[in-house]
Amino acid sequence: MRAAKFSEHGGVDKISIGDFPDPECGPGDAVIKVNAVSLNGFDPMILGGTTGLPTPFPMIPGGDFAGEIVELGSEVKDWSVGDRVCPHPFVPGEGMTGETRLGAASEYARIPAIHLIRTPDAVSDDDAAALPIAYGTAYRMMLTRGKVTASDTVLILGATGGVGTCCVQLAKAAGATVIVTGSAQWKLDKLSELGADHVIDTSQEDLVKACHAIAGKPRMGMTGDSGGGADVIINYIGGDTWAQSLRCLKPDGRMLTCGATAGYAPPTDIRYIWTYEQNIIGSNGWTAEEQIAVLDMVATKALIPVIHASRPLDQIAPSIQELIDRAIVGKTIIRPNE
Repeated sequence: MRAAKFSEHGGVDKISIGDFPDPECGPGDAVIKVNAVSLNGFDPMILGGTTGLPTPFPMIPGGDFAGEIVELGSEVKDWSVGDRVCPHPFVPGEGMTGETRLGAASEYARIPAIHLIRTPDAVSDDDAAALPIAYGTAYRMMLTRGKVTASDTVLILGATGGVGTCCVQLAKAAGATVIVTGSAQWKLDKLSELGADHVIDTSQEDLVKACHAIAGKPRMGMTGDSGGGADVIINYIGGDTWAQSLRCLKPDGRMLTCGATAGYAPPTDIRYIWTYEQNIIGSNGWTAEEQIAVLDMVATKALIPVIHASRPLDQIAPSIQELIDRAIVGKTIIRPNE
């Protein structure tokens, strides 16, 4: 089969397009013809070798994918060749597709059949491939863990990626007031189109001052006069934004994190946590049920995946470079069988 691959860590120049052994279908497996695969923030990190995770070489990038079943193992029941699927890409014992197991930027991909999820007829392969890692993560963080409601003011930091654009839509679907941050006006304009009520350009504005101007400065009184600040803050950036976010969070507010793209051991200020009785909530991955819920939302147009571009396989290297350069809003789709 034809695949994107790399045999050592480095930049996008390490990626080549060429022949790769076809996947072997075990008794409990399915082989999928990959019609669409989406890129995620971890793709440049796996390529660069910055995660500390063991990388099997040669490696194929790409974690999320959608397509149709072309082969089933002898023990697989309830599925048929030709069924459209969007698998859950994390496999216990193997790890995440595109991280510690072969990715899906290839004509075919193998996955244990227990991880198959049916793609609704109303959802395209491009849209389905955009969903699992980013949108599944956002759904769990916003709704399952964060319990965002219409009465909340939600601050979403760095909202221009796949997770962030989904968080904006989920918050608006819940009826919340949404504040977003970004470092370029064209990105903030796109977030406004998605429904963001307020935007903060962190290349021009101080995050804390700007948030206080919009949501008020948090205050804590023991006689019922508490208020100000964001009810919910979504912070998967970490780094210097962590302590800043604590200063923007309302008393008894919830700060949620599913990652730390700018650093996992940031300076903090626990005075705000105890003074304002703040809640720090972790969110890790997503379940198959949550992925199905996201697919159903897309099928009913309650959620619309933000697609930056759809491209053939030989454009994967420049597409990953765009991720490195932070030059996109939303998700890039690669179509290996074009």
